[in-house]
Amino acid sequence: MLNISNIVDRLREIMNDEDAQTQLKEELDSYHSADLADIFQAMKPEERLQCFKMLDLEKAAELMEYLTPQLQVELLGDIDEELASKIITKLPHDAAADVLGDMEDDESETYLDKLPHKFSAEVRELLTYNEDTAGGIMNPSVLTVNCDMTVLDVLNYIRIKAEQDNLELYYIYVVDKQNHLLGVVSLRSLLTSPINKKIEDIMICDIVKLHVDDYQDYIADVFMKYQYNALPVVDLYNRLKGMITWDDVQDIVEEETTETIYQSSGISTELVDEDKILSGNILNAIKARTPWLFITLIGEFIAVNVAHHFDATLSALPIIAIFMPLLAGLGGNIGTQSITLMVRGLSTGQVTLNSALYHIMREMLIGFCIGIFFGTMTTLVTWGWQHNVELGIVVGIAMAINMTMATIIGTFTPFALKTVNIDPAVASGPVIATTIDVIGLAVYFTLVSTFLLHVI
Repeated sequence: MLNISNIVDRLREIMNDEDAQTQLKEELDSYHSADLADIFQAMKPEERLQCFKMLDLEKAAELMEYLTPQLQVELLGDIDEELASKIITKLPHDAAADVLGDMEDDESETYLDKLPHKFSAEVRELLTYNEDTAGGIMNPSVLTVNCDMTVLDVLNYIRIKAEQDNLELYYIYVVDKQNHLLGVVSLRSLLTSPINKKIEDIMICDIVKLHVDDYQDYIADVFMKYQYNALPVVDLYNRLKGMITWDDVQDIVEEETTETIYQSSGISTELVDEDKILSGNILNAIKARTPWLFITLIGEFIAVNVAHHFDATLSALPIIAIFMPLLAGLGGNIGTQSITLMVRGLSTGQVTLNSALYHIMREMLIGFCIGIFFGTMTTLVTWGWQHNVELGIVVGIAMAINMTMATIIGTFTPFALKTVNIDPAVASGPVIATTIDVIGLAVYFTLVSTFLLHVI
């Protein structure tokens, strides 16, 4: 594992020596682009720029793919436009589209005008698609052949195309004159087939493919199911538009996981791009975090109103107030467990809407059993502590009911949201926790009020 701090210190010493520029370039070239991205992240802006200018075009383009969107825009904006355009041209089409998509419209248009016509046209088409769909993720640069070619023809063709274009070779796609997708040939099949064999005789016609409008969560599910290294992307008329590779899906899964974690904490990624929440303008962080906190505030005022409704109960027996955090904490935790299990199960396909009733009943039974166990413990501890068996029983019953209700709410809510096409990850946010708090307090105070005379 690299010690980034030591490396940055060493590079700073070299940068301070005006006669060591050649040494600086050699030092930078010695690192893998992924490691170099971590090094750049730890540098000051002026240091990053100085090092970036020392890289050749290929190395700079490789580095761009590992940098965060903010650093990509920062570095390209600080160098000459001609040089920046050359670096963008060295990027895969989908990576170039991502970089340009993070820029202001007038800035990206300036670069597009400077790019080679064919490359620019293909990137412009990518930018027309939603960035979260197959069309916005795919690489349009794919290797296509026709079905009349022989294996030898295709091998020779690959050698020529590999020298001319920046192609990712996973599969060979067979198309007709109108570019309709007819079949796919793996490199393994190509290399192990007789050279005189026609492509149509070895191609697979039963093709797993994606549509340009498929969203990234569906794309990830398809890749996980079929375990292919790449999948073709077609339009409504089955015309081949590009392909998505396994490394693209890795980025998708990472993004989806990050989004789920943020949503579970009540951080909105719809209002602010997730890359801008941790860094950049502080207003972006405030904008992302405030909406759900505001909704939570409203929910907690409802909980306060519930407590206020039982003022007489609290006045008659103030001791009951000390058990409120206990009930809210355990109810919230077990509810969050149920939510997490259902959201994860729905995302992996292990849980479906058809099995909703089974999982709701199962979680309710689990919540009831756990609630009885913790309710009994609470009763015994409260009895021994306060020397009041009636109070212990009431708190214990409230605990059992609260934990059972929390599991029901935590299990039911993701299914309900999934039914109306809302991301179930929202269920794990503060709103559900607040709902559990409100119901838990209502149950607790109702029980205390009902048995108050016996407790006193």
